[in-house]
Amino acid sequence: MSADPTIPALLDEGRVRAWLDGRLDTALDDLTIRRVSAGHSNEMFELRAGPRRWILRRPPRATADPRASNMAREHRILTALDGTGVPHPRPVAFCDDVDVTGVPFLVMEWVDGFPGHPPLPGPFRHEPSARREMALALVDSLVTVADTDWRAVGLDGFGRPEGFLERQVDRWLDQLARYRRRAIPLIDDVAAWLTANRPTAGRVGLIHGDYGPGNVLFAPDRPGRIAAVVDWEQSTIGDPRLDVGWLLALWSQCGDEPLGDAEPTRLSHLTGVPSRQELRERYEERSGRRLEHLAYFEVLALFKLACVLEGSYQRHCAGLSDDPHHVTFETRVPALIRRAHQITVGNWI
Repeated sequence: MSADPTIPALLDEGRVRAWLDGRLDTALDDLTIRRVSAGHSNEMFELRAGPRRWILRRPPRATADPRASNMAREHRILTALDGTGVPHPRPVAFCDDVDVTGVPFLVMEWVDGFPGHPPLPGPFRHEPSARREMALALVDSLVTVADTDWRAVGLDGFGRPEGFLERQVDRWLDQLARYRRRAIPLIDDVAAWLTANRPTAGRVGLIHGDYGPGNVLFAPDRPGRIAAVVDWEQSTIGDPRLDVGWLLALWSQCGDEPLGDAEPTRLSHLTGVPSRQELRERYEERSGRRLEHLAYFEVLALFKLACVLEGSYQRHCAGLSDDPHHVTFETRVPALIRRAHQITVGNWI
């Protein structure tokens, strides 16, 4: 069992262990549980028994949106991805019995890989060409996500693609209103721009919803490639251009206003890594599709992320989160909206 004093408040280790017994295909006599610091919404734990390892995910102690952190949805998407070209962790067990530890939880296979945050391991730390491979692999896997035949893999009803873009601004403003306790400069201007400049609906596809270097695991050796796309909690069916806008809007380059200490795409600052324009061209080349109205989807991505992170910041203010990154959202949320506003007035490339 674990000596981590934070775990008992999040998991009943004895009950979890009893529930897992017989479901992990190995003896659990020496099972240990370690809280994993990565991930800033759902809680994650490493399970270890002998040489075997798994990841357990459960919702946070408090959530801004009851629809978020839905373990059943995440289990469904990971199961549906089996047999597709999207690299992902294989789901091993799903518990919807809240009597076990108070909330549903999901157990996934352990994936040998590393997230795209410096310092990078091995050749990726020292060789610019290796880092370029990582960035291009990031785009290529995103194309694979968008091209997944979501109906064929059983994801009918997983989202509501009809009217997807029409719902976005009000959906995120409504969520923000539930916990907003401070002024966020320019957010109303950005919301108004999104409403006035909404493009017509495009092709429908699978959306990850939070796609970037921090939500993939890269394989540990060259060539740079994706071992698994993780953290599918915001996935849905809609316009895949939103995923592209998310990736590129957060791909900070030299000269951009920093988005805070918790910048999720610091990979983009390293030598050898392609620019936003190069990544856009790579996506268009690999997908065979023009990225029309990309500025709109970059703004929408930043707007959505600001609304989501404000919820985490308010959880911190209320003493409901011990994640040290949440305090940084005090400045990060306004920075996201400033960047979105820059795009709306044409002052960002």
